[in-house]
Amino acid sequence: MRLVRFVENGLPVLAVVTDDDRAYRTPFDGMQAFMKEARLTGLQPEALAESFVTQERLVGESLSSLKLTVPVEAPEVWAAGVTYLRSKEARNYEATDGKLDRETFYDKVYDAPRPEIFFKSTGARLAEPEETLGLRSDSSWQVPEPELGIVLGSDSTVWGYTIGNDMSCRDIEGENPLYLPQAKIWRKSCSIGPAVRLAGTVSDPYALEITCRIERDGQEVFRGSASTGQLKRKLDELVHYLSLDNELYDGTVLLTGTCIVPPNDFTLQEGDRIIIGIDGIGELANPVAPASSLVK
Repeated sequence: MRLVRFVENGLPVLAVVTDDDRAYRTPFDGMQAFMKEARLTGLQPEALAESFVTQERLVGESLSSLKLTVPVEAPEVWAAGVTYLRSKEARNYEATDGKLDRETFYDKVYDAPRPEIFFKSTGARLAEPEETLGLRSDSSWQVPEPELGIVLGSDSTVWGYTIGNDMSCRDIEGENPLYLPQAKIWRKSCSIGPAVRLAGTVSDPYALEITCRIERDGQEVFRGSASTGQLKRKLDELVHYLSLDNELYDGTVLLTGTCIVPPNDFTLQEGDRIIIGIDGIGELANPVAPASSLVK
């Protein structure tokens, strides 16, 4: 069972989506209100969602007929790095100009007790499904990073899972690790969606397949897949370190790292289209264009 947000008459509406892709309207405008109602009523999130699956609340012909926006208005998006072996290998390649002849700090992070966690985005910077993501003007090596996202409550409870695209500048990050914020944060450098899968309906978050396709001029130029079973760190470990002596807000999203990295000679170009899928959540699709063109 999933939650989505769609726009109707200019206003957001939260809906419950069943496994047959039928959407049912709730009285809420967002997931934070849904969280509040679950706490007030004492209902499990899945039970609360199920209570809205009635014929009179059915909306639209199908999920594809709705104009979807971000499924949760995340006040903050955080991300974990070097949580997969493939990610460590890619970061080492960047940091050593491809020489791979010495240990780097990425090796140390991969094996350290403390994970790498960094700030990724504010809600205002997020791109919704099908909205254009930005390409940074001072980078010539940019890639998407397909990731499983954890949707958290203010008490660090896991409410669900979503798809995240952690856009990255490999050249900027590889030049100097202190440039990480510039390699990760700029206008429309992150997207989440299209849905939040409620945590209680996911039997094993370490058995989810993640896929990524990149299309250019109507042709597929990259395809990759991975499993969350390849994660080196446990999800509760990542949540622990994010919430340790930190203030979380309802709807905070934590991206858990990537295991899908395009070839080292690949970089995104204007007009490319990125499609990321995760079992049971859906597909998150975004085109890309120069970030400077996205100024409102």
